[in-house]
Amino acid sequence: MSTPTGIDELLEQVRRGYERTDARAAHAAAEAGDALLVDIRYAALRDKDGLIPGALVIERNELEWRLDPRGSHRVPEATSHDLRVVVICNEGYASSLAAASLHQLGLHRATDLIGGFQAWRASGLPVIA
Repeated sequence: MSTPTGIDELLEQVRRGYERTDARAAHAAAEAGDALLVDIRYAALRDKDGLIPGALVIERNELEWRLDPRGSHRVPEATSHDLRVVVICNEGYASSLAAASLHQLGLHRATDLIGGFQAWRASGLPVIA
């Protein structure tokens, strides 16, 4: 793998490492109990735009510590490396880097939401204030 020359190339490179998901597929997977939705947006955006019902809120700077199944600071939902995690940021950029980081921890089913929270909301999926 070559060294990226900028953020756009880095995003393209990390996104080739996994299959991203759209809002409707993420919603269906979460409803079926096959995916954990993880909202990494910062508090001001969550306050402004609302929350996805059932999504676990984990600030980006804590993500790896909270989702590593072997970590001492993991959340109860971090049960195994087979956990399917859908990382959600505001527009689907930071979440791509976060999903790649989770892959490095062995969470091989981690992915991110194409278009982020904004795509979720635009799809008419549930949001709470």
